[in-house]
Amino acid sequence: MRVDKFLWCVRYFKTRSIATEACKQGKVRMNEALVKPSREVFATDKIQVRKNQINYLIEVLDVPKSRVGAKLVNLYINDITPKEELEKRELLKYSQEYYRKKGTGRPTKKDRRELDEWFDPEADED
Repeated sequence: MRVDKFLWCVRYFKTRSIATEACKQGKVRMNEALVKPSREVFATDKIQVRKNQINYLIEVLDVPKSRVGAKLVNLYINDITPKEELEKRELLKYSQEYYRKKGTGRPTKKDRRELDEWFDPEADED
């Protein structure tokens, strides 16, 4: 099975075209070598995927025939991502929440004035 199709089948990417683009951009490595989307995947291969600023490391246990359900993914891969990388994910989540709460929309005029005041406090004193 192709590496882009495999990553789509085990739900690392939402669509196969996104998986193909990731391979073309050099975000996917197999056995520590850059791969093209058409590279074949076999059992015992180790795949490194860079996604959302995190390097995921997975070991292929078996190759599925088609896209599998989320509960069955562990039958086909073993996630061996280091804990440091998973901690980065938590830090990224906190940094995004700090800036602006999700769902609050665009900044209002009041928010903009507060931001301007924060970055240039002497401008208001004139």
